Amino acid sequence: MSRRLSPVASAAFVLALFSAFFALAANSPVAGEAPAERPRIELIRVEGSINPAVAHYISDALGAARAQRASALVIELDTPGGLISSAERIVKDLLGAAVPVIVYVAPAGARAASAGTFIVLAANIAAMAPGTTIGAAHPIAATGGEIKGALGVKMENATASFAKAIARERGRNQEWIEQAVRRSVSIGEDEALSQRVIDLVAPSLNDLLAAASGRTVVVAGRQVTLQLKDALVRRRTMTLGQRVLDVLADPNLAYLLLMGGLLGLYFEFAHPGVVVPGVAGAISLLLALAALEMLAVKLSALLLIFLGVAMLVAEAFGAGYGVLGLGGVVALVFGSLLLVDSSKTDILPRREIVYAGAGSLAAIILATGFLVVRTRGRAPTTGQEGLVGETGEVRSPVAPARAGTVFVHGELWRAIGDEELEAGARVRVCGVSGLDLKVERAR
Repeated sequence: MSRRLSPVASAAFVLALFSAFFALAANSPVAGEAPAERPRIELIRVEGSINPAVAHYISDALGAARAQRASALVIELDTPGGLISSAERIVKDLLGAAVPVIVYVAPAGARAASAGTFIVLAANIAAMAPGTTIGAAHPIAATGGEIKGALGVKMENATASFAKAIARERGRNQEWIEQAVRRSVSIGEDEALSQRVIDLVAPSLNDLLAAASGRTVVVAGRQVTLQLKDALVRRRTMTLGQRVLDVLADPNLAYLLLMGGLLGLYFEFAHPGVVVPGVAGAISLLLALAALEMLAVKLSALLLIFLGVAMLVAEAFGAGYGVLGLGGVVALVFGSLLLVDSSKTDILPRREIVYAGAGSLAAIILATGFLVVRTRGRAPTTGQEGLVGETGEVRSPVAPARAGTVFVHGELWRAIGDEELEAGARVRVCGVSGLDLKVERAR
């Protein structure tokens, strides 16, 4: 038996259905509207010296982040410094970037020294992991010490002005960065945070992204509020060409390639036809010149190295009485020490590598030249010419009008002579005529 609803109950039921329908419609996505996407960031890792390859790497990453509409570019940094020219290019790219840039000195034990300090200052968000350091941006001389005189003052003032301009643009502590340049001040992450050198201290990348979310930064003249929590991270690595240039930018490797190239070419010229040392030397020398071009090399120092090698070769093959050799060693060592322009980079060849490389090259050239000269001065010991002066025994008589045979150097030879020589007589070879030996009685 069915039971009919009253008119009031029916109206209430219909009203409830309509309310539920409109509630569902309000919470469902509108046709054509995509659900909210997770933010995406580009992540790159810079480890080692700051050089043209690194500058190109960061520039490519900025372009990719803009093309991919990434929410930010994060640069994990660990560097002892590098070329000032490369740092200036990177700073220019970061200050004019179209996407927010976060520079994160990590992991624990990493540092942002010298040129790396300027890169951290230029970021929209500067962060450090626990146990990291920043600073020590004072220009140094080729010997590793302070640059004296007017040149040192000029370089120090220019570097300090450059660093203060970056700090002023990003609202960071200008007084501290000036001390980092003028007095090589270096501080840890907690002190850097308290002195407004950086913005955040974060133990991990996820913590960094969470802490940076909600902060407002200025990007290309407009204010952008960062929303980076739980962002999708896309890691970007160097291309093959950038990796090769990054490896070659090591001044120690570049110097060893230079010494190896010069040594290989010397061996080829000293012993023509060997081929392998010449090919290896030419390749090493070209790689060294490509690396030195990135390292802001002094042309005068490079010419001094070539002059030193030329003087050593002249001493080895000529009569220099030690003067050319001594001058060659001095020119080679001083040219090596002054090779990289310290006014443009603080990454220099290690002294022990310079002394070992220059000393080894000088010793090998002098020793090889001495052995070659001594060998060329010796009388022949093989072939027919090597028989002259040897003694032997007559096996069949020798006469002025008749050839005989002699036993010399373990072999039987036809022999001619100007006197009668009986069998069994001791004779000495005094010359060679075609296939005949000229002999005389041994005295």
